[in-house]
Amino acid sequence: MEKIKQNPFVKKVGFNRIVLCFVLLLMYAFFCALTQGSFFGIERILSTLNYAYFLGFLSLGVTFVIATGGIDFSIGPVMFCCALISGYCFTSHGMPMPVALILSIVIGLIFGIFNGYLVAYWSVPSFITSMASMNISKGVASVFTKTQSVSWPQEMQDGGWFRKIISIDGIPVGLIIFLAVAIVCAILLNKTKLGRYILCLGSNKEAVRLSGVNVKKWEMSAYIICGILVGISAIFYTAAYTTVQPGYGDQYNNEAIAGCVMGGTSMAGGLASISGTVIGVFIIALLQEGILALGFTKDYQLIITGLIVIVAVFSDVVARRRKN
Repeated sequence: MEKIKQNPFVKKVGFNRIVLCFVLLLMYAFFCALTQGSFFGIERILSTLNYAYFLGFLSLGVTFVIATGGIDFSIGPVMFCCALISGYCFTSHGMPMPVALILSIVIGLIFGIFNGYLVAYWSVPSFITSMASMNISKGVASVFTKTQSVSWPQEMQDGGWFRKIISIDGIPVGLIIFLAVAIVCAILLNKTKLGRYILCLGSNKEAVRLSGVNVKKWEMSAYIICGILVGISAIFYTAAYTTVQPGYGDQYNNEAIAGCVMGGTSMAGGLASISGTVIGVFIIALLQEGILALGFTKDYQLIITGLIVIVAVFSDVVARRRKN
């Protein structure tokens, strides 16, 4: 095993990423075998991708937060809040679709600023802040929409053109956009001062502060990036699924966190992998689609996702102990 890890190609690509890709292919083959080949159809693949898009943006966002040593359990409900308020403004108040889409991102940004300010400048634990934001986002969305569900327009209806961000004539445009955003996130995290400080905060926040760095500004930046990506995820969710209901979104928190932790992001902070997050998201999305294809309910996916989180965190703890 050590010889494999020391291989130049493996070291460059990353042993964990190679293993995740192998798991992804193995899962796909497994579900194809159990469904007697029906899982091999293009419809299943597109359905898996639709689920991966919005979940992927959530995972990319929370990767930055976890890299600082924090956590955000509000990303799912905030995504629904963005989708509900912007959708309600379009359907009930005649807001132009481009403005409604921008509003979705702005709402996510506001929650990102709120979370980041409390965590960075008021030293409120991220767990408490995100739990508060989760409840606030649910309440605000319910009050604004009068507890009614919101249905976004179909592609052929007025304003439905925005659904083309998912696919155009069967071409998965959403995949191109998602991977492009992931590349930008990878550059931000690995090639810029912002990313270096975010990772350093997760490794040793006090040491960074004593070196004269404005840790509050950089820590808050991670939550702002997360908020923007959550707003974008709301757009992709509504492009894939028409109806949005108040009070939902919690289930996507664990899935998004599982995706980035599985991909190599340490829950202790200081270590993160955008490419690993992308692969982890596709594994979670494939798992969700595969379970439904086998005729099981989503409850089974929740159980498996929970187990994945435990195994990933345990593996991270063991790896850190060996390194120390």
